[in-house]
Amino acid sequence: MAAAKSKSWKRQFDLYMYVTSAVMNKKGLAILMRTKMRPLSPTFASSKSKLNQMQTSQLEGDNVSSQDASLLPEREFSQVRESMHSAMSTNKTEIVDVALDEFSEGYFFLSPENRYKMLLSLAKEYDLNRTQVRELMKQHLDLQLPSDKAEDSGHEEEGSLSAFYRIERNLRQALKPMYEVLFERLNTHPGGLKFLSDIRADILCLLGDVNIASLRALDSHLKEKLITWLSPANLELHNITWDDPASLLEKIVAYEAVHPISNLIDLKRRLGIGRRCFGYFHPAIPGEPLIFIEVALMKDVAATIQEVLWDNPPISEHEASCAIFYSISSTQPGLSGINLGKFLIKRVVDVVKKDMPNICVFATLSPIPGYRQWMLSKLASSEMTGSAFKEILLRPDEEKALMDASGGSDLGSSGIEVMWNVLTSKNHEWTNSPNLVSALRTPMMRLCARYLMKEKKRGKALDSVANFHLQNGAMIGRLNWMADRSQKGLTQSAGIMVNYIYRLDNIEDSAQAYQNEGHIESSSDFRSYIEDDNGEKAD
Repeated sequence: MAAAKSKSWKRQFDLYMYVTSAVMNKKGLAILMRTKMRPLSPTFASSKSKLNQMQTSQLEGDNVSSQDASLLPEREFSQVRESMHSAMSTNKTEIVDVALDEFSEGYFFLSPENRYKMLLSLAKEYDLNRTQVRELMKQHLDLQLPSDKAEDSGHEEEGSLSAFYRIERNLRQALKPMYEVLFERLNTHPGGLKFLSDIRADILCLLGDVNIASLRALDSHLKEKLITWLSPANLELHNITWDDPASLLEKIVAYEAVHPISNLIDLKRRLGIGRRCFGYFHPAIPGEPLIFIEVALMKDVAATIQEVLWDNPPISEHEASCAIFYSISSTQPGLSGINLGKFLIKRVVDVVKKDMPNICVFATLSPIPGYRQWMLSKLASSEMTGSAFKEILLRPDEEKALMDASGGSDLGSSGIEVMWNVLTSKNHEWTNSPNLVSALRTPMMRLCARYLMKEKKRGKALDSVANFHLQNGAMIGRLNWMADRSQKGLTQSAGIMVNYIYRLDNIEDSAQAYQNEGHIESSSDFRSYIEDDNGEKAD
């Protein structure tokens, strides 16, 4: 009862402080109102088909609000298509600029079906001219190869080489699809880079629903262009603080994808003493980070997210020896597959090392988003598989501990059933039972180590977050039990989190070994779980 009252009081106090701080602080009020009242990014309407998710309210930065947009008539498909064609086929600057404006504006007012038609038209009708490519290839093959001997290089040889160079130049040009012209012109047009990112978000959404070769080629080509235009040399690193404009801080609140920002006090804490937030910005998309990372400065490597988010007051910064990366969020769905995070982490490490020489350990406190689902699939498979091929997930001592902890309840007649029923419980009631929490710890941690270390997809770690950090050169450090007791943390990984360690002296070697061989570096503490799982020493 006392605990319940304490929680109730805390909620009331947090709400009071939240509202009070917003009212008393103009910036806080601005962030609160803007975040609550309008979406900041492409907002996809939910429906069964991913095609229908392409209905957006993507007017951020325009003079028309997203609510006003819904009242405007849908643009005629033919008009928007004509402006798209003009933007590619015309060479007069004034006409191109007008056409780009009309196309980018009109595209957002198209229905989902017409956007689908527009993207298919772009992919198929403005692809490269394969007839021309084949003709040039035939001409190239018909030429006599020039001699490699220096004494034979006369006027005839020079003429032959000139023919090769001319055809190869024409071939390179012919291998460029016409929509490359549109991409390049949009890239130099005001607001065009953001628009290209939004277009790719729509393409990716469609590719989740249909498998069309020309659409995949369109995506691949646009992705390559975005990788070039968003190279680290073109990006600006900015340390985001409470002194930044409210319009920027509201984006941090809206885009935070790992640990949602609960209120303005939470936001101010994450931007205050002992904390850092760095973002990558592009000059063509002002005031909006492409990706941002949140850092906690601590004495030791954090074992729970609670100590990172609720460490109040934080330690003095000169006492800190560890920089903990606890959240990294991308703001642009259209930049999926473009690893800006790798360069961001390296830049942040350099900046923190320079500003704070006392920081000597760089680590993460990371979620394991795929673990619980993988665990449930293993449990289901174990129950369904015949005895001759049945995978033994639990050891006898773990089985006994689970059955003892269940206390003869209706959780199941075997350890596997108990684990299944516990992990599928709606409200995670098992976290309120010390006996169940204790009994689950050993098998869940051991199997989690197996999941991170041994479960692979195309030779790389199956878990998306693990793959991200390992390809960046980190090693697996430590598993942390009950590190995230939030609804999201329990649903993703039964509350388990992991520390990835960035050892500055061999980041590149680790990244290369992982990329080339799928080799995963790990600490002795982590390897002990693998040894226990194997019953023998891990490699």
